[in-house]
Amino acid sequence: MWRNRDQTITGRDQVIAFLTAKWDRELDYQLRKNLWAFTDDQIAVRFQYEWHDHDGQWWRSYGNELWRFDAQGYMTHREASINDRPIGQEERRVTPGHGELPTW
Repeated sequence: MWRNRDQTITGRDQVIAFLTAKWDRELDYQLRKNLWAFTDDQIAVRFQYEWHDHDGQWWRSYGNELWRFDAQGYMTHREASINDRPIGQEERRVTPGHGELPTW
């Protein structure tokens, strides 16, 4: 089971459909993740990513994710708390190759 914003996603077919729609909507996606903690089968990260929509509006999405894996290494659970904020292109900060990235 995955939880993403207000969606609960169960099973591979729903995950594929979710990611396909996400990647169609979130163009020129640039991602940054920072590891907070981990155990043998769980990871906690904070993230920020920037993207633009089909109208050219840039967005910064940021928040926290918790992942759990089974013995074969497949993700069994994902919870994400995500905030979306419209930004101007000049406000972008997740731009690899353009100076140092801030830690946050």
